[in-house]
Amino acid sequence: MPIEFNHTIVAARDKRESAKFLTELFGLPSPVPFGPFMIVTLEHGANLDYADAPEGEEIRPQHYAFLVSEDDFDAIYGKIQSRGLQHWADPSANRPGEINARDGGRGVYFRDPAGHFLEILTRPYGSGG
Repeated sequence: MPIEFNHTIVAARDKRESAKFLTELFGLPSPVPFGPFMIVTLEHGANLDYADAPEGEEIRPQHYAFLVSEDDFDAIYGKIQSRGLQHWADPSANRPGEINARDGGRGVYFRDPAGHFLEILTRPYGSGG
């Protein structure tokens, strides 16, 4: 059996808000509650299991990168712009309001409601272009 990524737990201040943010932005099915989680299922079957962080606990921002098609990039980036979300061409946030063209594709970084760094890209890094 090949090894496949199945799920990860994503800490949030408000699991419903964070899960809904991602599904609406990405055009995914609505999150589904399961135990203490709000489950977001990605198109290839892996899940992001959003969980509320304990009260008063600091959420350490993580980085989540999503490989998307050119059409999906256009749709998601359009929503980022129309919602006035801060975004950057680079992970250090030195190029605000821009996208990058690494490896002949496009990419952009932005934050979710819990402060996690999200990235969409159309070509895997190192794939040339």
